[in-house]
Amino acid sequence: MAGYIEYLPRDKFDFERLNQVKKLDRSELIPLLPYLLEWVQDMNWPIAKETSDILVTFPEELIPLLKDVLNGDDDIWKYWCLECVVKRFPENVKSKLRSELIRIKEKPTTGERLEELDTTAEEILDTMET
Repeated sequence: MAGYIEYLPRDKFDFERLNQVKKLDRSELIPLLPYLLEWVQDMNWPIAKETSDILVTFPEELIPLLKDVLNGDDDIWKYWCLECVVKRFPENVKSKLRSELIRIKEKPTTGERLEELDTTAEEILDTMET
């Protein structure tokens, strides 16, 4: 990881470093995924969209990280992860988040309900085979 930390964006305008990230091999990118996922906490940040485009190319590797986010308490981050990452996954990968999506749909926290995560989770579940 230490060898690649210099590639991580330092601020929400750091397209130069993000372009360096895009040049890395998949194996070099995998250790950076947790740090890159943080850049989708607010999709209003200029680098967020391009970062989400990178992340969706690692659906299997993101599952444990997304489970952590979805079981956490940052409801806005959950929203952006669902909208900009999970919705773009293949169905077989989305299904690995089924229990988290069902929980959010059926028993949302107050914050999740305020951010309409229950609706978003339902939309994703509706795209999946039962």
